[in-house]
Amino acid sequence: MKPQKHFSLIILLSIGLTTFLTGACDHNPSQIGTNYYVNASNGDDTNTGTSPAQAWATLNKVNQQVFKPGEHILFKAGTVYNGQLKPRGSGSEGAPIIINKYGNGPKPQINGEGKYDATLWLFNVEYWEVNNLDITNTGPERKPRRRGVTVQVNNFGEAHHIYLDSLEVHHVNGSLVKGKGGGSAILWRNGGDSLKSRFIDLRIEHCYIHHTERNGINSSGYSRRDNWYPSLKVIVRDNLLEQVPGDGIVPIGTDGALIENNVMRDSPEILPEGEAAAGIWPWSSDNTVIQFNEVSGHNAPWDAQGFDSDWNCKNTLIQYNYSHDNAGGFLLICNNGNSIGTNGNVGTINTVVRYNISVNDGLRSHPTPRNGYFSPTFHISGPVSDTKIYNNVIYVPAKTKNEIDHTLVQMDNWGGPWPDNTLFANNIFYVRDEADFQWGKSKSTGFTHNLFYGNFQNQPNDPTSITKDPMFVDPGMAASGFESLTGFQLKANSPAIDAGTLIDGQQQVETDFFGNKLPDNGKVSIGVDEVSE
Repeated sequence: MKPQKHFSLIILLSIGLTTFLTGACDHNPSQIGTNYYVNASNGDDTNTGTSPAQAWATLNKVNQQVFKPGEHILFKAGTVYNGQLKPRGSGSEGAPIIINKYGNGPKPQINGEGKYDATLWLFNVEYWEVNNLDITNTGPERKPRRRGVTVQVNNFGEAHHIYLDSLEVHHVNGSLVKGKGGGSAILWRNGGDSLKSRFIDLRIEHCYIHHTERNGINSSGYSRRDNWYPSLKVIVRDNLLEQVPGDGIVPIGTDGALIENNVMRDSPEILPEGEAAAGIWPWSSDNTVIQFNEVSGHNAPWDAQGFDSDWNCKNTLIQYNYSHDNAGGFLLICNNGNSIGTNGNVGTINTVVRYNISVNDGLRSHPTPRNGYFSPTFHISGPVSDTKIYNNVIYVPAKTKNEIDHTLVQMDNWGGPWPDNTLFANNIFYVRDEADFQWGKSKSTGFTHNLFYGNFQNQPNDPTSITKDPMFVDPGMAASGFESLTGFQLKANSPAIDAGTLIDGQQQVETDFFGNKLPDNGKVSIGVDEVSE
């Protein structure tokens, strides 16, 4: 029996996420600082607020208080508050200010009613932890820049230790148009001219985000290389995003961000024609790690890939992810050549894509009344260099008669330049119908030790390739959830076993997609499964 470490992790995370979503965890406040209680049902703002019997009643009372390190603001479970929560004061290292619920029942709801740009606004504060709130912000009509939560620092300096945990953020009707300001569930924003500002240790975890328009979790920061001040230690993990039509998770202006164990699914097809969006992707960020995420059902009219390594990004690592049934494909790697040489954009450099599974990505029909007709599995465009794509499985089942013949790799020249020095190695390309490759004028695109099974047009020159059935256990069992992917393990007689080549940097890879340890003898298999004897 093969070890299923990653699958066990995902299952445990799912159990934990369910616990957070149901609000089963009640808060047991510590005694570091004063505990303040808020109860909209039977509190009173003339009370002291320091016990359940002396609870305050309104957000206005909370917003008037300047909180101190170690203090807690506790909202009664099942209560509802209309307005904006904008708390003041900062905690300190080892003594954050904590918002949570008390008592049994649903998460307390903060409802902005569409009257505020953000229902919860943390502005120029640090050392805060916000837990177990239900946050919504719906107005009578859509409004640009409407959010559920905004975390913002401006001319503040470094803001440390801001944690958002187990929030449910839903029904936020911001604009569907990115150029008009969009809208989102959670936005972090850092800036300032007189005093540069950024986040150090920002976490967004265990949140349930649904029916938020346009986006899920996104950001704004210093994005030009000539004004570089990235946020550090940003972690976005264990979040569930549903019914979000636009961008799912987008770190901007970060270094070393970790995006892991998130699920984005069921994006409604409601964005206006020409609007571009994708699942999980960094913009102007370095050393981003995107792993153990599942993105499916993205239906934006332009792009609509599961994952993306985008403008001005260096050293993005996309590994151990599952992408399926996305209209635009599995992966976009791109940069705008028109901005190269402006001291703001160095290009998209050294993206590594490994040990991912893509199933049935690229669903658009052609011709189409909508602009975004392209839907290759891999779309690589513009000044993109030194990309390594290895040990992935691309599985394209039979298409319907209304869908286009599938393109596996499409090279383009966004803004003029073409991609340079792209390597595909140890990948399995398995198609049930015809598929093709489109190279354009890309430079130094290399293929080695890949497995091609199906009917291909413009098949790349790969003298070391294998063109036999990879002998998957049962690829047809793939569905939602990582647990359905055991069908992509290899049978004992698979020609892919030990048939790959060791890629520079692969020595640092500890396990394959299924948690099997990579062998010490230098041999690697093609695909995502290292068969254990």
